[in-house]
Amino acid sequence: RTKMLILTSPSNPTGAVYSKAELTALAEVLKGTDILVASDEMYEKLIYLGEFTSAAAISEDMYKRTITINGLSKSVAMTGWRFGYMAAADTELISATKKLQSQSTSNINSITQMAAIKGLDGSADADIEMMRKAFKERRDVAVKMFNAIDGLSVLSPDGAFYLFVNIKELSNDSLEFCKRLLEESEVAVVPGAGFGAEGYFRFSFATSLENIEKGIKRIETFVKNFK
Repeated sequence: RTKMLILTSPSNPTGAVYSKAELTALAEVLKGTDILVASDEMYEKLIYLGEFTSAAAISEDMYKRTITINGLSKSVAMTGWRFGYMAAADTELISATKKLQSQSTSNINSITQMAAIKGLDGSADADIEMMRKAFKERRDVAVKMFNAIDGLSVLSPDGAFYLFVNIKELSNDSLEFCKRLLEESEVAVVPGAGFGAEGYFRFSFATSLENIEKGIKRIETFVKNFK
């Protein structure tokens, strides 16, 4: 029997985002059940279309059943600082989680805590918006370039900073494709097989526009010679 529903919005690796209407419809389905919702909202600040909606904000019922998971690795580029958090209305669940956390990782170091305050108190909002706009520009350039390459296709993501590129016209072995791309063209991407989606690779545009253009041009040359 289903105990928990796990949501990731925006999604890694596709960049898909659940709309308010979709979450509202889901909330209706869950009414009258005891199913919990774990909502991974790590990329909430990186939205390129419309506004982000948290699962817990849909209704009082969803608020009570939702465990919100978030952090600062993506929103304020604190990757490697390992600052994450969860929020839930269920006090018993919070109490149990605290017991596990205290015995496994203890507390976050004090330097990270001080940096995180600035990431949460609004001090970094202007920088976050600047970063979001830069990601959107990079996304648009990358999507256009990939869709101009014969044999490849990609949908434009509504959030996060990944493209999930379709290579099914060329190969259904994403591991081999990505291995050869790295060895022959020195471009690192992640095989779709690692996400349970064979025939795709994940491309990150969390780098400079210059690197993105250079990398995709190398991929284009690789694809033209791929056998």
